Amino acid sequence: MTAPDFARFDQRQYPTVSARDGYRGWLPSYESSVEDHMDLDLLDRVTTVPWHEATRVADLGCGTGRTARWLRTRTQSPIDGVDLTPEMLAVARTRRLHDSLVRADVRATGLPDARYDLVVCSLVDEHLPSLAPLYAEARRLLHPGGVFVLVGYHPFFMMASGMATHFDDPAGQSVAIETYVHLSSEHVGAATAAGFVASELHEGLIDDTWVELKPGWATYRDWPVSFVWVWRVGTERVSA
Repeated sequence: MTAPDFARFDQRQYPTVSARDGYRGWLPSYESSVEDHMDLDLLDRVTTVPWHEATRVADLGCGTGRTARWLRTRTQSPIDGVDLTPEMLAVARTRRLHDSLVRADVRATGLPDARYDLVVCSLVDEHLPSLAPLYAEARRLLHPGGVFVLVGYHPFFMMASGMATHFDDPAGQSVAIETYVHLSSEHVGAATAAGFVASELHEGLIDDTWVELKPGWATYRDWPVSFVWVWRVGTERVSA
């Protein structure tokens, strides 16, 4: 199945920039505008990952270190971060949460094969035209028995609300970051082809907490806005 083009659903028509340029422009307000309820609260719901037993973690799309800060409350294992935006990495370096930080694409990190038992990627997949390279890279990094945890912007919400990932620039202009729709079937297909089996799926809904944070979202109450997939290394890779 071919995923629908987000342009068909875009109701805001904000000027759109690449992920690298977008996150560079978003940096001044990023920490204050990305809500923990979108991603970190979903990680709290995961029950099948023994975070404290991880021996080495890859944090793909690590940004300023928000996910690593959460991970540090669960594990003291080394964490290697990867991000495409040097300005984001500069902030992450000041936090000293990662053991190493690499400027690279999440689909081609340059990290060693089979070095990790846990790979985490949060709020990245909606910026990728295809999921297959991300899942393939996560599988390459994991040793047998490893776990891939993926948090994302829910396709239903972006399609029904017509809202791309976006931020306000210093002039107050809303700017969208390139956004792609990935249905659950695409996640399953890409994961299966890479050799993963599903362990958990949780979906975050627009609830009282969201409405308190964003009163204008009351109209979206009970809509799914984000998700977390947990994938375990299972069978050998399957031909696409």
